[in-house]
Amino acid sequence: MAKLKKGDNIVIITGKDKGKKGKIIRVLASDNKVIVEGINMMKKHQRPRKSGEKGSILNIAMPLDVSNVAILDPKTNKPSRIGSKIIGGKKVRIARKSNQEI
Repeated sequence: MAKLKKGDNIVIITGKDKGKKGKIIRVLASDNKVIVEGINMMKKHQRPRKSGEKGSILNIAMPLDVSNVAILDPKTNKPSRIGSKIIGGKKVRIARKSNQEI
């Protein structure tokens, strides 16, 4: 069972974007990284594809290591670790701080 999933609300705990909050767009499980919308933005220079078209500079979100993010507790809105619990025969993720289901 994956700890972080697409759509989870997280907070950055280290690095240049420390303290910023966002939503996970994509999880790169093989690399242990996540892409968060609006966080860790880099500029990408794009060449013109056709003649007459202009080149452009795009802002794209780059991957962050999973160890640099923490999930937001739904009750307290503070960083928390993730645990799991079996409720009604189904395994669910819980926030360790408040024991609430994520």
